[in-house]
Amino acid sequence: MFTALFNLAEGMTPSTAILLMLSAAVCGLIIAVTAVLSGNCSRNFAISLIVLPMIIQVVILMVNGNIGTGVAVLGSFSLIRFRSAQGNARDITLVFLAMAVGLATGMAYTGYAFVVTILTCALLLLFSKVPMPDRLQPLHLRITIPEDLEYTTLFDDLFSKYTSTHRYESVKSTNMGSMFDLSYEVKLRDPTKEKEFLDEIRCRNGNLTVSLSHTPSNHETL
Repeated sequence: MFTALFNLAEGMTPSTAILLMLSAAVCGLIIAVTAVLSGNCSRNFAISLIVLPMIIQVVILMVNGNIGTGVAVLGSFSLIRFRSAQGNARDITLVFLAMAVGLATGMAYTGYAFVVTILTCALLLLFSKVPMPDRLQPLHLRITIPEDLEYTTLFDDLFSKYTSTHRYESVKSTNMGSMFDLSYEVKLRDPTKEKEFLDEIRCRNGNLTVSLSHTPSNHETL
């Protein structure tokens, strides 16, 4: 099952090439369906997951042990610069899976490609449907303060009182430099005291804006 479907060293017929491309496309389709079912997924990203294994598979077939061709392909790929925003961990995992499937089908290991695709996608779907306990889900806390406040230790006692863990993330100036916007990642000791926690913060920051949300932080990116 995990042996090469064809001996590519002896040459490649059109039917062989078409079969390998179809295998890569089917694996890519399974990956794209997984992306749609496991979370938010744009149409363009789903299409890319279907096509990417086919592209990688064609590249591997063209190289096929030729060192010179391999160096040329590496040089052409090095010219590509990605200017889009960094994706989250799930999206990058799916992209790497699509590339791995393309490599496997490009070497005619179609059985192995299907097994890896099905098992990996099944695990991703399983973990996406399993609810995580609240204690494993950090909250994103944003606090606006006047520029004249010393923010480095301003809320330390409140964090010790209401949170099990907290981590300072970033600060930026807002409102023409008259205010600071602080960002923290926190885990509450007792979720029922969320309002009490926010009320005490508002007493410290002059009743300016405070937000506490489940917005994913940068830790979900790779």
